[in-house]
Amino acid sequence: MLKLERSSDGGRITLRLIGRVRSVHLGDITDQMGMVGPKVTLDLENVTIVDIDVVRFLGTCEREGTQLLHCPPYVREWISREGERA
Repeated sequence: MLKLERSSDGGRITLRLIGRVRSVHLGDITDQMGMVGPKVTLDLENVTIVDIDVVRFLGTCEREGTQLLHCPPYVREWISREGERA
């Protein structure tokens, strides 16, 4: 199950992802990101599980300028490995 929470510090919107993030959730995440505009940060502190499609999505987001906050070490490692393959 995935829960999305949105917050703002005045200049930047943070979208907090909570729980298990699967490829079926990417549409919802993309929609939320589109609603807040280009200055969005993804907070992954409370993410417990991701799949390969989510890892690739996060890598693409980061390359395009989206900041990933509190990225779990295993997700960071996976993003790096997938980036090397691209």
